[in-house]
Amino acid sequence: MSAIVIYESLTGNTRRAAATIADELVAGGVGVEAVCPVTAIDYGALARAELVVFGTWVDGLILFGQRPGGRVRRVPAMAGKQAAAFCTYAVDPGHTLAKMDLLLADRGAEPLGGFAINRRKLVDGSKEFVDRLLGVVQA
Repeated sequence: MSAIVIYESLTGNTRRAAATIADELVAGGVGVEAVCPVTAIDYGALARAELVVFGTWVDGLILFGQRPGGRVRRVPAMAGKQAAAFCTYAVDPGHTLAKMDLLLADRGAEPLGGFAINRRKLVDGSKEFVDRLLGVVQA
């Protein structure tokens, strides 16, 4: 299986999580075609990948209105690909992952679910996300 990790990062937390996720995928036996920001997607890598891992930060107010941050609407079509979402957050991710699943499905992907990673636990959260993801894609 091959994957691409696409992310949108505001402060660098989501970029760091994306890099850790890519490393953990490789350690789990998944070939990672590329790790790239949503503003510079490697479309060749996207075409080759069977799995798309997409991450963003959580935007919105602290207690309500949370949503995927930044330019996530730039995500291209992904017909026939499995996709998993992750988000990095400070206080509460709210319904960000559900909104990301809808976005991925709208782009033609098969959403596998997602994982919210607290910005204070980027490494541990990224590892847990990949452990769960590998259990789903290898099942």
